[in-house]
Amino acid sequence: MPQSAPESVDAVQRMYDADAASQGLGIELVSAGDGRAVARMRVTAKMVNGHAIAHGGYLFLLADSAFAFACNSYGPVTVAASGDITFIRPVREGDLLEARAQERTRYGRSGIYDVTVLRGDEVVAEFRGRSRVIERS
Repeated sequence: MPQSAPESVDAVQRMYDADAASQGLGIELVSAGDGRAVARMRVTAKMVNGHAIAHGGYLFLLADSAFAFACNSYGPVTVAASGDITFIRPVREGDLLEARAQERTRYGRSGIYDVTVLRGDEVVAEFRGRSRVIERS
């Protein structure tokens, strides 16, 4: 995973290694660094709802994971303060999704990140997350 600061690579990789939710859904950390991250997930039969499309919660989880990787790419422990998603196109079983997270701004202990979820070159969802650095005791 390319990154400019080795400590940050380690922080994101350690976070991913301990992330049972993302790993349990087959989410792959592709890259992270400097307020950016890319994560991938293939839609499985267990993720499809009664309309034969992926349940929106899975798209939110993929986007939220990419957001978490991006906002933790600087090293300090950072969590979501809030997030919202807009579903643009339906997603189906077998689709390979890629979530690309990008920092928009950081101020004090807070940040704003946008995540685009794609199927190939097609945008299927847009997510915006707001982050907060927390102090560990």
